[in-house]
Amino acid sequence: MDMKKRTLALMLSTALCVGMLAGCGGGDTGNTSTPAAGSSQTPSSNTTELSGTVVTNGSTSMESLMGVLTEAFREVQPGVQIQYTGSGSSAGITSAQDGTADIGLASRDLKDEETGVKEITVAKDGIAIIVNPQNPVADLSVEQIAQLATGEVTNWSEVGGNDGQVVFIGREAGSGTRDGFESITGTEDACKYQNELTSTGEVIANVASNPNAIGYASLSAVDDTVKAITVGGVAPTEETVLDGTYAIQRNFNFIVSDSTELSDPAQAFIDWATSAEAADLIAGAGAVPVAK
Repeated sequence: MDMKKRTLALMLSTALCVGMLAGCGGGDTGNTSTPAAGSSQTPSSNTTELSGTVVTNGSTSMESLMGVLTEAFREVQPGVQIQYTGSGSSAGITSAQDGTADIGLASRDLKDEETGVKEITVAKDGIAIIVNPQNPVADLSVEQIAQLATGEVTNWSEVGGNDGQVVFIGREAGSGTRDGFESITGTEDACKYQNELTSTGEVIANVASNPNAIGYASLSAVDDTVKAITVGGVAPTEETVLDGTYAIQRNFNFIVSDSTELSDPAQAFIDWATSAEAADLIAGAGAVPVAK
């Protein structure tokens, strides 16, 4: 009986030990884990949230475009503030050169002597030739426009209009719109301005108030207070600017240093604004997107 009792006790002890080992982690391999109740495993977002201020300065013709892009980018990067100052294209290029702006804005291309910076085209723009809505003239050739601008033609009756002295209105020296108009029409240093104004809005307002006035303005800024005439029979539209059939057009450019690296927020804004994602917004602002 003693032998049987010892054998039975040994068997019970062995079974108890095996059970304890199984319940205390015998199935734990050391390289697996069970998520806590209610937890989820999701991939991290590829979008890095940024913060900071991006200073932009330059072309007043790009004001509408920058307004639309700035507002929309706030949805993409709420922590980034885009500041815009309209001071003219030449001033915008200078601010990019001297580092007072992260991004200069120019409604023309860089000149050979404007060094230390590079241009990034964000959109194209037609330069509309605008007259007062009371003016019956609806179409002019580039040559006729140049003659009106230089004073070779001084009366509207010479180009099919009413008898009236031509009042030519444009932008101040250094304006990208002026540079674009004069270079395309071949009137550099030859225009006879009655008024040289510091913004596109002022040009439009002056033409709207004078039946004999003619001027030029960014297509994106033209409203129903003035009349945009056709040039050589071609109206200034997104399609004609993009396909090149409208003669008087120029680029809208971001100007940045070619040696100093942009901040992350500034680079993110440029990357987004020049992507297909922003194309519809650019078109809605009256400019012609270059990204598709």
